[in-house]
Amino acid sequence: MSGPEILTVAEMSEADRLTIGSGVASLTLMESAGSAVADAVDANYPVASVLVLCGPGNNGGDGFCAASHLRKRGYDVRASCLAEPASLEGDAAEMARRWRGPLSLFTPDVIEGATLIIDAIFGAGLSRPLDGPVAEMARAVNASRCPALAVDVPTGLHGDMGRPLDGKDGVCFLAERTVTFFRKKPGHVLLPGRFLCGKTDVADIGIAEWVLNIIRPRTFDNGLAQWRAEFPRLRSDAHKYQRGHAIVVSGPIHATGAARLAARGALRVGAGLVSVASLPEAVAVNAAQLTAIMVKPFDGPKGLSGLLADKRFNAAAIGPGCGVGARTQDLVAAVLASGAAAVLDADALTSFAEDPNALFRQLRESCVLTPHEGEFERVFPGLLETMPSKLAAAREAARLAGCVLLLKGPDTIIAGPDGRAAINANAPPWLATAGAGDVLTGMIAGLMAQGMKPFDAASAAAWLHGEAATRFGLGLIAEDIPEQLPAVLKAMMTNGADSPASRR
Repeated sequence: MSGPEILTVAEMSEADRLTIGSGVASLTLMESAGSAVADAVDANYPVASVLVLCGPGNNGGDGFCAASHLRKRGYDVRASCLAEPASLEGDAAEMARRWRGPLSLFTPDVIEGATLIIDAIFGAGLSRPLDGPVAEMARAVNASRCPALAVDVPTGLHGDMGRPLDGKDGVCFLAERTVTFFRKKPGHVLLPGRFLCGKTDVADIGIAEWVLNIIRPRTFDNGLAQWRAEFPRLRSDAHKYQRGHAIVVSGPIHATGAARLAARGALRVGAGLVSVASLPEAVAVNAAQLTAIMVKPFDGPKGLSGLLADKRFNAAAIGPGCGVGARTQDLVAAVLASGAAAVLDADALTSFAEDPNALFRQLRESCVLTPHEGEFERVFPGLLETMPSKLAAAREAARLAGCVLLLKGPDTIIAGPDGRAAINANAPPWLATAGAGDVLTGMIAGLMAQGMKPFDAASAAAWLHGEAATRFGLGLIAEDIPEQLPAVLKAMMTNGADSPASRR
């Protein structure tokens, strides 16, 4: 099974180089790659009539090798090569020489009669947009609705950026399934790349794990392997005060629900105590809706500072429903000055849109920022447009802020100021519902109250959030998310895999 590391195109090339340098023949790696592609066909398309589209490089060599394996296994297989086989070089030339089946012209009409198309034209190393015969083939294959299986990445997809090489809506093969090797690349996980790849299988082709010690990747596929060892463990002799006390700052009387959602998330994820810090006029409405969660009145920034002077409040969340403006800026300053681990979301971020540096000057390593893309643009204007990818933008934002940043979305990015980043890909589409982000904010605060470090807490909360939504299913509303956490946590603690999203 592939580990959680995600390798860039350059890092994967280095993994190949190191492996070959250790004495493993490059042709052996290609043989293993072709066999893995054939295995994927066997497992998922057992009666297919297969067309293999081959390019002029190593990706095409993988394709010719897969075609040979499938032919030996009794499949009806045809191959079609973008270049004249005689012009191929190296391992690709050898695999083309070994192919004993029919070879068709590389024209769109070649797809007629196929029930499975293997895209082995160009891998992740392609650096130019598709044009000419390849672009025509991509359009024809996509329009045919014949299932396609991509080798490495769908041709036309940028392996690092996760989007077509000529832009978000550019020409690219659309795969139902992708077989890649050793580790995923960012393009397999970032959107829209994840959709263009379909289901991605990671095959072991003989690259040794020790190469990771040299490459030292800084990007990870978020999941249990990343943070489970750091997850809070309950002890039979422990008491609630040892599990931390999280506090969530409530907004005015007309906007208190978001804070209560966050507080519920913090409590369900395991914080020993959770309180809602409430303005005097909102105490009654908050108290009427809360039981296990306490209500702590405060009056203005000085009142919040006085409340947080009690160091038992070791984690705080602020932003959901707070309102945008100078008052929220002052409340944020009170939270950050308290020394408690802090999660800043929504209005706590937007309130600094006119002067983000005023926020950055106050932030500490024990903080987590949780913007969605709109809020991110307000605090880090232009970064999403100017950086090569959402992943790169999140990394740069974390560096500028000097703390962990969680950029929400269907491909949520958790980035640390030290350059680490995790991509969370288990969120179902129905998680996009009002208040879901507030619950996530509270979950991060609840985990930090229990002693998790900011990067681990944000990563764990994002994954648990997605698992809880998947477990509930369609019709999810934000209030349902915390109520799914006990079952998700139980499954995680027993075997780490018995959950709907983990089985995908």
